[in-house]
Amino acid sequence: MTHEELIKIWKHEEQQPFTGWDFSYLAGRMIEEMPPWSYLEQASELMRQSSAVLDMGTGGGERLLEIQKDWPEKVVVTEDYPPNVKLAEERLGPLGVTVVNVSLKQNGLIPFEDNEFDLILNRHSGFNCAEVARTLTPGGVFLTQQIHGLWAQDLLAEFGTTPPWPDATPEHHAAGLKAAGLDIEKVEEWRGQLIFHDIGALVYYLKAVPWLVPGFSVEAHLDNLLRLQAQMQNRGQLVFEARKYLLRARKGS
Repeated sequence: MTHEELIKIWKHEEQQPFTGWDFSYLAGRMIEEMPPWSYLEQASELMRQSSAVLDMGTGGGERLLEIQKDWPEKVVVTEDYPPNVKLAEERLGPLGVTVVNVSLKQNGLIPFEDNEFDLILNRHSGFNCAEVARTLTPGGVFLTQQIHGLWAQDLLAEFGTTPPWPDATPEHHAAGLKAAGLDIEKVEEWRGQLIFHDIGALVYYLKAVPWLVPGFSVEAHLDNLLRLQAQMQNRGQLVFEARKYLLRARKGS
């Protein structure tokens, strides 16, 4: 296949829509190894012991819907990306879920009462440790799975950039939660592989996750993509380092 043909394919991938937090479009083309724990199983178990849950940064509600059978009486979610807010409202609103449009990226303040939730969930979203502690009931639990700040740093190096949040580590967040008055019950960290089987899949991924390579486009990063294409032809796939961690903390009674 010529470079011109490849570029045409890549530009097509660049224009494909991405909503929620759903990479099913890349099934079989991008493979992300999974950590040894199941975040959803742990969230389900905690929900069964709860009466009010907040899911921070729910996306389009995809993950929350997977554990709908274990929802407590009160379910509230936050989201701030407009297409995802709309999705969450359409999917979750009819089920009695309160959808709140609030950004977690600036000061992280959330518009909820003190001691409002006995469970707060957060999968891959920002959070303010003090706000988590404030809105948890005494004895309430905070469960979060996070992308490590050094996620795919070898991929970013291929584009001449560095991780945007290198201090997003379990040590950093555990210290913040402790300072906010929570007791750390569990910390797990994992390293695995993020595998791409074609460069078009990588293009789609980098457009969907724009903070990894700021300003990414096929046009602006063509030399990088062609270099990676040569590596792909030699190796059959491209493998980068995936890193995640899980934290569970509890507010004292």
